[in-house]
Amino acid sequence: MPPLPDWLEPLFEASEMRAVDAWAIEEAGIASLELMERAGLSLARAVARVARPGAIRIVTGKGNNGGDGLVAARLLREDGREVDVLTTAPLDELRGDPLANLGRLPGPPPEPFDRARLNRSGAVVDALLGTGFAGEPREPVAGAIAAINEQEAPVLACDVPSGVDASTGETAGVAVRASTTVTFHGSKVGLHVAPGAFCAGAIEVADIGIPRGAPAPAAAGLIGEGVLDLYPRRPRQGSKFTSGTVVVAGGARGLTGAPTMAALAAQRAGAGYVQAAVPRPAEPVLALRLLEGMTRGLPDEEGSHTPEGLAGLAELAGRAGAVVLGPGLGRAESAVAFAREGARCLAVPLLIDADGLNAHAGALETLRRRSAPTVLTPHAGELGRLLEVDSATVTAHRMACVREAAERSGAVVLLKGHDTLVAAPGRPVAISPGGTPALATAGTGDVLSGLIGALLAKGMDAFEAAALGTLAHVRAGRAAAERHGADHVIAGDVIDALPAGFAR
Repeated sequence: MPPLPDWLEPLFEASEMRAVDAWAIEEAGIASLELMERAGLSLARAVARVARPGAIRIVTGKGNNGGDGLVAARLLREDGREVDVLTTAPLDELRGDPLANLGRLPGPPPEPFDRARLNRSGAVVDALLGTGFAGEPREPVAGAIAAINEQEAPVLACDVPSGVDASTGETAGVAVRASTTVTFHGSKVGLHVAPGAFCAGAIEVADIGIPRGAPAPAAAGLIGEGVLDLYPRRPRQGSKFTSGTVVVAGGARGLTGAPTMAALAAQRAGAGYVQAAVPRPAEPVLALRLLEGMTRGLPDEEGSHTPEGLAGLAELAGRAGAVVLGPGLGRAESAVAFAREGARCLAVPLLIDADGLNAHAGALETLRRRSAPTVLTPHAGELGRLLEVDSATVTAHRMACVREAAERSGAVVLLKGHDTLVAAPGRPVAISPGGTPALATAGTGDVLSGLIGALLAKGMDAFEAAALGTLAHVRAGRAAAERHGADHVIAGDVIDALPAGFAR
């Protein structure tokens, strides 16, 4: 896989972090015991900063994560703090660096884990499982994780919350819910992808002295504000047509809000010319709402799109830079046929959303036949229908599902969520730095579709357009929340705030 673009902030999978550790030890000549010392020091500093009155309890396993915890325990005790080390593993099972740090520990030795010992803690440190863990925690670790979650003191996770897969964010069983995660050298993918993202709390990246030149991650990254520099500004000598022409194809009787918001968002995102192609009965409603846009009524069947309208849509698309297909489309049989045939025949960049996606349930591979770029913007339920799995499977395996969908469709796939993921064949996964509750309201998905449609119409690469659209959408949502309060934002507020979403 090629290097990450400079607008993606690197995130490490477990295998990539192992490669860094090996390079630091074998090539840079840093002793593994020294790396553990630096990691433990960073952890101890974070614990000292947040601990309340009361003993600090450090819960350890037998691996290197537990070794980091033993270093932190030693340093905190040397600083005069009361520290209890509770271990889930017999001490005679420790090997290597963890064993060496057990020998350095002053004061009382570690004692077998007992959940009652967590009572009245000033802080609890999770040093059970590290980045190499995958799968479901077994006893006694699973019981210790549950006990950590049941007590009330601040919880600091060492490198990654135990039970969270560092590469995917998956949690096959119980996982620590940390208030802070202190992670080493670089942040991990699983700390930013749900459900792991909701276990990580505040993320602190600790520099443990690995020099420049270490292997760089290439599989995934956080979308950084540098992506805003990719936005194509309107040229001085341009016209409304050179600023990007977008066609929004959707709508049905009683479903006029979605195409309206997609069209308005495309306008506010900078498209110079926006047309809405809707069934004829819906056209008067759209015409009243889109004062700066054009509408085109297409043949309908009981208020829904029909394949007979594809000739008119193709005519509009022939003069457009992108088509947004699906907002408010509905699930009538004629509309499903319109969406499937439209995706097949339109030779322009295409964004498919909402019922345009549902129309392709069980037919994801047909999109590979398209010659022009394609962007899909599903939520978990829609992606589940595309992959023919239930939404719970998508929710539990977000990274795997978004990558599978991208490979099977040949498209850029944007899986919506707090941790919106953008995947494309042969490209890294771009991960949203975090959403806002303000976007949890009807119509904001249509806003995102129109926004990305405008970027496609301006000629942006589809993967970059989806990533830029993701960040601008989140930033607009936050700006709207600052004005109205997160609980009171509606989709129209996000459209109005889109200029703030693109501002540098």
